[in-house]
Amino acid sequence: MSNATVPERLIGAATELFAAKGFDRVAVQEIVDRAGVTKGAMYHYFDSKDDLLHEIYGSVLRMQTARLEEIAAGPEPVAERLHAAAADVIVTSIDNFDQAKVYFRSADHLAEDKRLAMRAERRNYHERFRAMVEEGQAAGVFRADVPADLTVHYYFGSVHHLATWYSPDGPLPAKEVGRHYADLLLASLRL
Repeated sequence: MSNATVPERLIGAATELFAAKGFDRVAVQEIVDRAGVTKGAMYHYFDSKDDLLHEIYGSVLRMQTARLEEIAAGPEPVAERLHAAAADVIVTSIDNFDQAKVYFRSADHLAEDKRLAMRAERRNYHERFRAMVEEGQAAGVFRADVPADLTVHYYFGSVHHLATWYSPDGPLPAKEVGRHYADLLLASLRL
């Protein structure tokens, strides 16, 4: 972490500590000690521990959203794009496992305005994902008897559940888990 910027060191330290101990059991002093900075330096970049929590997941969600936009706008058939997007959200969640785990375990600790803002960002992601399901339904590629909203809620419920069972030391690498999840989603949408 020595080449990392102060904000990166703070986010890294907070992520490690929140993942190990839980958001509510970590003091600001522990974060700054782990990051090797002063409280003044932390408060220069972040107003509170809440801001760190918001940024931990926000940075992952922004990256995932950019990747989803790129996949969704691609020239491939909708089934291929949806498969790629479904696999990508799994792989990027696993690649950023501590950040995702921290958020889903600790989101309720965020101040209401930050919690609502994060939900809105996540909703935008889900709506873009849903648009691909609707595109496939309208084109007659996917079954239309199940509402697209329900399909997306069902899928992301399983994605958000990763933190309760996945282990980086387990037998399945991220790409394989992503492929299996995407295969299951597409199988449920086939006519």
